[in-house]
Amino acid sequence: MSDVHTQPTTGAEPDAGCHLAPYTTLRLGGLATRVVTATTADEIIHAVREAGERNEKILILAGGSNVVIGDAGFPGTVVLVRSRGVQVVAEDADTVTVRVEAGEPWDDFVATTVANGWSGLECLSGIPGSTGATPIQNVGAYGQEVAETVTGVQVYDRVAGTTDRIAAADCGFMYRSSIFKYSDRWVVLSVDFRLARSPLSGPVRYAELARALGVDVGDRVPLGDARATVLRLRAGKGMVLDAADPDTWSVGSFFTNPVLDRAAYQRLRERAADIGEPPSWPGAGDTVKVSAAWLIDKAGYGKGHPGPDGAVTISTKHTLALTHRSGTARTEDLVALAREIRAGVESRFGVTLHPEPVLVNCAL
Repeated sequence: MSDVHTQPTTGAEPDAGCHLAPYTTLRLGGLATRVVTATTADEIIHAVREAGERNEKILILAGGSNVVIGDAGFPGTVVLVRSRGVQVVAEDADTVTVRVEAGEPWDDFVATTVANGWSGLECLSGIPGSTGATPIQNVGAYGQEVAETVTGVQVYDRVAGTTDRIAAADCGFMYRSSIFKYSDRWVVLSVDFRLARSPLSGPVRYAELARALGVDVGDRVPLGDARATVLRLRAGKGMVLDAADPDTWSVGSFFTNPVLDRAAYQRLRERAADIGEPPSWPGAGDTVKVSAAWLIDKAGYGKGHPGPDGAVTISTKHTLALTHRSGTARTEDLVALAREIRAGVESRFGVTLHPEPVLVNCAL
């Protein structure tokens, strides 16, 4: 195995009564009972086992970009995953398989793949968070999903007390979901990706990206061009985290695109007949995926729409992002805005929106 890059690792003593807001991209969340920083897989396992022996609740937190933590915080131990490292574990003339530690910043890893001429993740540029979170969510954007390149996930099984590798076929990958998303049984330690050795991207599948690149859907472009264009598109929607721009203090898309059966899709079309055809594309099987952003906007919740007291708002750049622009909000303010939007869309179109981030000690 050869190292692509690694960083020194150091452990840390647990902190008691630590505010969680600084560890999330929303900058929201109350106190945790204990916070432990883990910089290696062994430290992650040790922290989880130790908290389990004390019968404490455990929250695994890495980049904090896909989680909403309640104002009451978390009554247990929070393990901050800060492991780093990318290793080549297999290669041949056409492909390379790399093992990435769970705490490795995702976009840093994507930049590494592009720089090394490894194709398959370039359209996932600019997504905040850690690599270990990507299989949990089956992260996807601009026509790519990690499920297409993940070959296995190394986990600590809290039930069996063992370290195992779960093959991609057993990860239960679905649209923005997996077996890991709603279960605390498995703690992700590292992820294996098989990527193509190519200076060109995979076929461009997303029409908006193809237009921005000036190519047809299905064409391939240089990896650097694909990455730069995706970053530009995401930044234009406020989806690239910028500490200096509160309009990016969000979890990205707050709601998933609804997946409807044909009958439900036809009912939606009928209810939207006065304003136009809902943007949609084929889903798995005989289903249709509908644009949540369009539903939100057409239900009357446009860019910049304020929540209670204006403490949180819909992003001025994209209707799917709920932002903590004031820097003084509570999680309940954000949840109230999400509830308002969900109720409004359901009333107008008969479609129920579902949150994309994981909700911790709060609920819609």
